[in-house]
Amino acid sequence: MLDKMHIEKFIERALEEDMPLGDITTDNLIPEASVSKAKFIAKAPGVLAGIGIAKLVFLKLDPETKFTILIEDGQKVDKGAIIAEVEGNTRALLKAERTALNLLQHLSGIATAANLYVEELSKTGGSNQNCSKAEGSGARIADTRKILPGLRLLDKYAVRAGGARNHRFSLSDGVLIKDNHIKACGSISAAIKKIRALVPHTLKIEVETADLDQVREALDAGADIIMLDNMDTKTMAEAVKIISGKAITEASGNVNLERLSEIASTGVDLISVGAITHSAAALDISMKFI
Repeated sequence: MLDKMHIEKFIERALEEDMPLGDITTDNLIPEASVSKAKFIAKAPGVLAGIGIAKLVFLKLDPETKFTILIEDGQKVDKGAIIAEVEGNTRALLKAERTALNLLQHLSGIATAANLYVEELSKTGGSNQNCSKAEGSGARIADTRKILPGLRLLDKYAVRAGGARNHRFSLSDGVLIKDNHIKACGSISAAIKKIRALVPHTLKIEVETADLDQVREALDAGADIIMLDNMDTKTMAEAVKIISGKAITEASGNVNLERLSEIASTGVDLISVGAITHSAAALDISMKFI
């Protein structure tokens, strides 16, 4: 769940950025006491995320605004569906419109992209519903940290709305030893040994590997999670056999919908996809005055 105080501060900054000295058009055209109604309409099919955040944008400018949510986050919308209805001070509605729509479209785009991967994976038997493996591949879709600064909590919320899972939220959340860490430390074994002695025992240690030799080294050194980075399908399948359930396996790099089935067939536990956050197209949603 999103922290309301964090979201309200984010919205304040967004509104200040959009109208640092007010809205010169609205303030000069619209009478101060004017009241209007509007509807949010989906102009394309997708999965909704951020409607509650959009509501907070309007309430920030006019606490008396009546905002009725008709479709909740995580639900699919068809083209032409009415997502929400809003009624309130006309000036406030016009000032909030673009900020609310930007957030709603962006987050719904991420939820829609995540859901595409989840649904494609479900055809192979993968599951994102719980931590236990489903019959079939058993893989689960997860996001990455490839997110614009300032949007992380919102974007990761949208990923969950789309049915996928979150990887770590920040560098403070868990240990992930990547290729440059390995080069700086000299080897995977040296890096794991050093960090194992310094971090709490409750933290899992993940290591990024590029080939089977690194997979064996990470396994022997006691890695809890082994990332199979940019491996071809054959190498990935062999790596899963070598690991044989002794560590969680994560496929990463060069993941797309076309490759998803073959990646899942290798038996990996997780498939992390940067595209669901860094390349998701905004879902087309409009706000129309009645």
